[in-house]
Amino acid sequence: MTTIRLTNSKTRKKEDFAPIDDKNVRMYVCGPTVYDRAHLGNARPVVVFDVLNRLLRHVYGSDHVTYVRNFTDVDDKINAEALRRQKAGATGTLEELIHQRTEETIAWYHADMDALGALRPSLKGVVSDKAAPRATEWIGAMIAMTLDLIEKGHAYEANGHVLFRVRSYKDYGKLSGRSIDDMIAGARVEVAPFKEDPMDFVLWKPSSDEEPGWPSPWGRGRPGWHIECSAMAHELLGESFDIHGGGLDLQFPHHENEIAQSACAHPHGDFAHYWLHNEMLQVEGKKMSKSLGNFFTVRDLLDQGVPGEVIRFVFLMTHYRSPMDWTAEKARQAEATLRNWAVICLGHQPTEVDQEVVEALADDLNTAEAIATLSELYNAEDAGSLLASARLLGLDLLSISTQNWAHLFEFQTEDGKFLKEGIDYQPTVGVFGWGRISDDVRDGALHVLHRWLGLRRERDFAGADALRLAALNAGLELRATRSENGINGGTAMLLGKLDPAKLEALK
Repeated sequence: MTTIRLTNSKTRKKEDFAPIDDKNVRMYVCGPTVYDRAHLGNARPVVVFDVLNRLLRHVYGSDHVTYVRNFTDVDDKINAEALRRQKAGATGTLEELIHQRTEETIAWYHADMDALGALRPSLKGVVSDKAAPRATEWIGAMIAMTLDLIEKGHAYEANGHVLFRVRSYKDYGKLSGRSIDDMIAGARVEVAPFKEDPMDFVLWKPSSDEEPGWPSPWGRGRPGWHIECSAMAHELLGESFDIHGGGLDLQFPHHENEIAQSACAHPHGDFAHYWLHNEMLQVEGKKMSKSLGNFFTVRDLLDQGVPGEVIRFVFLMTHYRSPMDWTAEKARQAEATLRNWAVICLGHQPTEVDQEVVEALADDLNTAEAIATLSELYNAEDAGSLLASARLLGLDLLSISTQNWAHLFEFQTEDGKFLKEGIDYQPTVGVFGWGRISDDVRDGALHVLHRWLGLRRERDFAGADALRLAALNAGLELRATRSENGINGGTAMLLGKLDPAKLEALK
């Protein structure tokens, strides 16, 4: 069996991964707070841990892996967004508007992450809503855990709040490598007169009449953010499980607080054995922010015509523990690479995953090295292994060539005659590009492609080369192809923005 090595944030070392139970490998990843569309930075951990999920399923078997990712659907940001909508004239109570917002945002999130090729969370390989728990579904477990922490002396009630007593947990700060006093000096902590210590954090807080709330021993209220993940992870994965993941921005305070709560509530468990954190995302070398005008959501990119496969590929080009820089040039390179790979896979089916790709991913998710191996498979024209290996990274090249790209419009037989659609021949001539291709562009590109293939058949290679160069200048790449059944043909691939005037001049 392949040995997986992962960098454990808890020990700051790359370690061999040894699951507690190889028949049920368990992973928990912190999901979104559902008050708005997922921005590009939100998508990075989804892709990172989707790759890890796929690797675990490949090594241990899909029915032996449980992957849980939550939705935080009770939060002050959600309340604020609902209040904003109410003030803008939306009808309904604040609680009704909160429910509407969380429902639509969860639907958006699923659609956007599906577009990136991410598998839905699953219990032993079976996709289930239970593997994507909503915080509001587990309030009872959060109240029970809070009561237990009070009884054990790790939490206290004050002014309608329940707070965790940070100094009662001696290992607080080990994950992030800071002492409590350093945290107080360097962090923004909420100072309240009812706190015993500035670092103590909220487990439960009161709700106003309009805000969402649930009855509790401390009055009507709602849970703090940190207790949500601790309670849901315990209920779905147990006192000890294998992997906990999320963005580096969650390491402190969220993950630090999760560990403290869970270790104190369940002292005989280990909570998560391995902690993985992905680095942050930049845009064109700068931190993504609305003030810089470089802030955008996944849906923004999809609506602009950037395919989900391209977004995913750009993410995979950078190791998850390194800062990732999204650039337009990287997206262009990714699109061109995927087009080329998909073309040679036409008419083929997946065979075996290349072991070098598996080994690259097993080495702390080295996706850049895995992509380099995929390029070698492409150069060797090993279409079957390329298909299978790309799929392990969440890139379905068959889907790219048959669903997101324009279908082939004409076929060519060995004698050079073109046959119309509907004839039972291997499709080997066509125009490719993401999104819709107009009839004029399609017909013009096919005309140029026919001319080029004709010049090649006549062995006028100088004329063919000149036409190919002119087509490139117009935004059209011409390539010769040969399918498994020996039928020769070609493809015309649209390279970004096509120049219609230049294309017309080539007809």
